[in-house]
Amino acid sequence: MAKQLVVITGAGSGLGRALAIELCGQDLLVAGLGRRADALRETAALAGDSFTPVVADVSDAAQVRAAFDNIRTIAPVSILINNAGVYPHRDMLDETPESFMQTVAINLGGTVACTSEALKDMCEAGRGRILNVSSFADMHPLPCSAAYSVSKGAVTTFSRALVADLGDRLPKIVISTWMPGMLNTEMGLAEGLDPAVAAKWGAGLALWEDPSLNGAVFEMDREILPSRGLKGRLKDAVRLKSRKPRLIPT
Repeated sequence: MAKQLVVITGAGSGLGRALAIELCGQDLLVAGLGRRADALRETAALAGDSFTPVVADVSDAAQVRAAFDNIRTIAPVSILINNAGVYPHRDMLDETPESFMQTVAINLGGTVACTSEALKDMCEAGRGRILNVSSFADMHPLPCSAAYSVSKGAVTTFSRALVADLGDRLPKIVISTWMPGMLNTEMGLAEGLDPAVAAKWGAGLALWEDPSLNGAVFEMDREILPSRGLKGRLKDAVRLKSRKPRLIPT
C-alpha cells in the first residue's frame, strides 16, 4: 500500500516542525511548506528522508498552486494540516490596514489557498483529512493581538463552512479544528507546552479519519463538545445519557 502524503504548512519551525518530525517518524511522506529555505533544511535534517521541503509563501495563491503542483509529483495529497501562522504583537494604534490584512492573508488566506489545492486531490479520491490549527484568541483577545485574533477566529469559521459545503456530498473528507494550546515556540510562551508533546496529539488527530469527526473541535488532546440548549439537556437527563468528549489516540 502506498504511503500517505501529508502537507504541513509552517513547517520551518515550532509546531509545524514538530508535526513533520512526528509524522515522518510514523513512516508517512511529509511535504513541508515554509517561507525560509534554511529553516526548512533544518526541519529536513531532523525529520529524515521522508520530508520534502517546499519553499512557498502561503499568503500568495500563485506560490501555493505551484507548490502543490510540485508536491503532486511525489503523490496525491491525503492529509493537510493548515498550521502556518504569524502573531505580530501590535496595538491597533500601531496597525495599518495593510499590516492587519497581511496577517489575515497568512493566517486565513493561506488556509483557504492550501485547502483549495488539497481538495483537488481529495475530491478525486473521495476521501482525505483536513486539520485546521486555530485558537481561542477570537473569544478572548489579548492586548496587541487584534489581527491574530480576528484571523484565527475566521479559521474556525472556515472549518464550519467547509463542513457545510462538503459534509453531505463528501463525508469521507474529514475536516476538524484543533487548538493546541500555548506552546513554547517563537509565537508562544517560554512556560508553554513543548511542541513535541502537542505534535503527538496533532498527528494522532490528523491520522484519525472517522467521518464523525467532521466539524469536531479539539483543544490540546480532547474534544470540545458543542453547547447544548435547555431542551437538549433535558432530553439527556431523561435518557440518563450524556455525550463525553473524545480523547485523541496517540
